[in-house]
Amino acid sequence: MMDFSWLSTILVGAGCLALGYCIGKRRPACLFFSSRGAKDTTISKANNKNTKEPFEIEKLADILEDFKMVLVVRNDLKMGKGKIAAQCSHATLGLYKKLLHRAPKALDRWEMCAQPKVVVKIESEEDMLVLQERAKSLSLPTHITIDAGRTQIAPRLSTLPSLPSFSILLPL
Repeated sequence: MMDFSWLSTILVGAGCLALGYCIGKRRPACLFFSSRGAKDTTISKANNKNTKEPFEIEKLADILEDFKMVLVVRNDLKMGKGKIAAQCSHATLGLYKKLLHRAPKALDRWEMCAQPKVVVKIESEEDMLVLQERAKSLSLPTHITIDAGRTQIAPRLSTLPSLPSFSILLPL
C-alpha cells in the first residue's frame, strides 16, 4: 500500500492557494488594511489637538470607488525628465501624507483602484496657482511641492521658493 499523505498535503495547499486567490481577486487588500486609515487617524487626533478637519472628498469615498491623482508640472521651468520624476514623487508623497490623516477612506479607495496617476503640464506658476485655487474651491485635496533650488531649478532671489509641481486627488 502506498502512502499518499504528501499528495493530500499538496492538494490541500493548492486548494488554500486557489481560495486565497479568489478572495483576493474579489476584495483586494480591504480584508487586511481597511481599518489602517481609521487607526492612524485616531492615533494622530489623540496626539495632536490641532488636527485639521477631514477633506470633503472623504464623504465621496462612501459612494464612489474610483479616484485618480493628477500631477501638474510647470513647463516653463524646463526641468529634465529625472527632475520632473523627482518632483512628481514629492507631490505624490506630500498629498498621500495629507490624505492619510484627513481622508483615509478616499486614500484606501485610490489604493484599491491601482493608484492611478495622470501627469499634465501647465505653462506658468500663475496658471498653476489659479488651478490650485480652483481645486480648493471644489474642496479637492491638493499639495504643492516647493523646490529647494539646489539642482536644476535656480533659487529665486526673493524669499519665495520655486513651485515646480502640485497634486490633486479627483474622484473618477
